[in-house]
Amino acid sequence: MIITALANWNPPAGTVLEWHPAGAAPAGEADPGRASFLQENHVRGVAAGQLAGREHHAYLATATEVKGELDAAAMSRAVERFTRRHEGLRTWLEVANGAVTRWRVPADAVAFEARELGATAGGAAFRGYALERFSREAIVTAYPGFVVGAVRRPGSFTLYYGCDHALSDGVSQALVLPELLELYRAEATGAALGPFTSIPAGGFPEYAAAEHALAAEFGPESPEIAEWLEIVERNNGELPTCPVELGLAPGETAPMRPIEFDLLDADGTAAFDAVCKDEGVRFIAGVLAAVAVADLEIAGEPDYYGMIVTSTRDRGDYLLSQGWFCNFAPVAFPVRSAGTFRALLAQAHAGYERALRLAAAPVQSVITALLMAGADPAKVAASPNMLSYIDFRRFPGAGTPEYEHGLLFTGEGATGNASLWINRDRRHLYLGCQSPGTPAAQAALAPYHARLREVFAEVARDGDRAICPREVIGAGHHR
Repeated sequence: MIITALANWNPPAGTVLEWHPAGAAPAGEADPGRASFLQENHVRGVAAGQLAGREHHAYLATATEVKGELDAAAMSRAVERFTRRHEGLRTWLEVANGAVTRWRVPADAVAFEARELGATAGGAAFRGYALERFSREAIVTAYPGFVVGAVRRPGSFTLYYGCDHALSDGVSQALVLPELLELYRAEATGAALGPFTSIPAGGFPEYAAAEHALAAEFGPESPEIAEWLEIVERNNGELPTCPVELGLAPGETAPMRPIEFDLLDADGTAAFDAVCKDEGVRFIAGVLAAVAVADLEIAGEPDYYGMIVTSTRDRGDYLLSQGWFCNFAPVAFPVRSAGTFRALLAQAHAGYERALRLAAAPVQSVITALLMAGADPAKVAASPNMLSYIDFRRFPGAGTPEYEHGLLFTGEGATGNASLWINRDRRHLYLGCQSPGTPAAQAALAPYHARLREVFAEVARDGDRAICPREVIGAGHHR
């Protein structure tokens, strides 16, 4: 499975099917529990976009090709079992008078049916149809906030799933199709469920309640938050921004342009991993060190300052659950003094380990503490430049044809960042960047990304690399 742009999805021609709730939409029950912090912020943005008439892009989607004839009735039952299993997918969120209310659909009210729409030529024509469906239906303000569909043809079918980000994250998307296909085969053939699909999955509403309870335990005096504040204060009171100047005014965004490229092939990734292991650090420490070297050599940043995405699935029985199980934490460490890549690995590792410790504090507690400390609300509210690393070899379904041919893509709206989504699978290590599609941003990012490729390639080939500090070059800037 790879994360890629929607434009790289090219399903063959066939007959289009969609799955929708059977009969009248089930009545929901108002839930006194709160949505999670990320959900609340997200749904307010969705509601504002709807009022302004903007197209919805805040979704995640995944697709693959499956061998065998499609049994539409069996898939209907599989979608029902999948939805009943994941409580968060049986909810929707409503904004009224500034308050966010969660509604739940009882498990016994879940029923889905297939609808056949006719033929598609596949490729770009089908992508356009799917994009319109994601934007129209994969929205958390109504049930279901996800869509399931297929393109059927003799001997095979395309299967896809799209979901509002409020109900899903990158890990959830990697889990969806293996689970849905296992449920489908159980319904179609009577096959037994495997260990991952047969065990219970924790519900996201319960996670949200636990998150708010945890947030109440953290205040400005908490060690984790005190360190958070100290790191931010050392960096001009700002959350991390792109290391190169993108040519946008503060708060300005531009239509997103996806950038994708390989960093290393399978052999190169293994060699890079061996360097990390030889120094006793995790692979992600090597990723952070490589990014930090590029930040120094292209943008002149003597110290690395970034924001990583962390998983919160270990806060309960959520390992296989569908939902938005994420938190964020700053990573900061000195770079210029290291001299070589290998010498830098220990500092990158220490920065990452500290970030994991700081991630124990829910982000809402951190934001509250930053504002109480006098931070500029505009700077705190700004979306930070992010770094994410996912190893797709470690998921249920890895190694199966459907998983290995799977694609994961996101909505393509506007952005003011150039976050790095670095991922590994059996074939390669690769980077995806959702960047502003302006000439200035693209010109600034090209040498930065080229240097990043160089760093990975040289470490994999030579086992080490000298760090070459230099002054700010071209469009670089100090954060």
